[in-house]
Amino acid sequence: MNYRSVSELNRDARQLARELPDRIDLVVGIPRSGLLAANLLCLNLDVPMTDVDGLCEGRVLQTGHRYDGEVSFDNLETVLVVDDSVDTGRQMKETKARLAQEDFDFDLEFGAIYISSKGHQHVDHWVDVVSKPRVFEWNMMHHPMLKYFCVDIDGVLCRDPTREENDDGPRYREFLQTVEPRVVPSEKIGWLVTCRLEKYRDETEAWLDEHGIEYENLVMMDVPSKAARQQQGDHAEYKAEVYKQTGADLFIESSMSQAAEICERSKKPVHCYEANEMLSPGHIDRAYDKGTEYLTRLSDNPIGFSTKAARYAVSEGYYLVSRLTQSRFRK
Repeated sequence: MNYRSVSELNRDARQLARELPDRIDLVVGIPRSGLLAANLLCLNLDVPMTDVDGLCEGRVLQTGHRYDGEVSFDNLETVLVVDDSVDTGRQMKETKARLAQEDFDFDLEFGAIYISSKGHQHVDHWVDVVSKPRVFEWNMMHHPMLKYFCVDIDGVLCRDPTREENDDGPRYREFLQTVEPRVVPSEKIGWLVTCRLEKYRDETEAWLDEHGIEYENLVMMDVPSKAARQQQGDHAEYKAEVYKQTGADLFIESSMSQAAEICERSKKPVHCYEANEMLSPGHIDRAYDKGTEYLTRLSDNPIGFSTKAARYAVSEGYYLVSRLTQSRFRK
């Protein structure tokens, strides 16, 4: 699964700004995700921005004190129309067709931060080719591919219950019925996979229906009580098994420790929602191997151990510590 985060979008927007010719006078974002790309791009170019409607109506978005130049459509020479990504080119072609009906006195150029392997034919400027299957942080929960995903509930669609709420009784039922959603996906989810108990299916289904969250399947743990679930143990193992059985393309999990375990067990990609990080089996294995090597070197020669290695152990060592700890408890 090819993935780009908002931080990577910002980095690549900066790269595109460096590569664009100096003649760009205005950036136009194609709603909705293209507005995010356009905003990041115009900040780096230090030019004003607008959306497609604004371009057709002759207005720009308010800039406050960020851009102090006078904005006059009579003085524009080149306008860049940009989207976050171009795949089939359908949206870009529709935008071009609409703008072709206008009698502009300036030149139009078209761009995107990311394109598919065939997307270059629709744009003049781009940064990177991101092939399918692909998903972006900023539209992950509103993408048609959700029908091929497994999605956790607590920590993703809503917050986790507090210790007091998680009593496997009246307080927990109240939580299930009244908790506010964090995100309401605009597309149907393939599989909701949760460690909530089967006996709470009615409350869970009612909450999902109340908030307009559509899904194909709701998979819940079929054990009689919270105590039995805790005794049974590994929640990540249960989720990984469901993930493998469904044939889904991605698992969106709230917890980083569980995400790493699901990824390791399923040998499939997992997105950690709380960390906005995509985990892949190869990344987990490389982090484990390299982390083991660095920790050995640190143990053998703590004084001479390089700062670079220490930084790597901090950034990647989370997965190593998680796996070593889990291995120790399994013995």
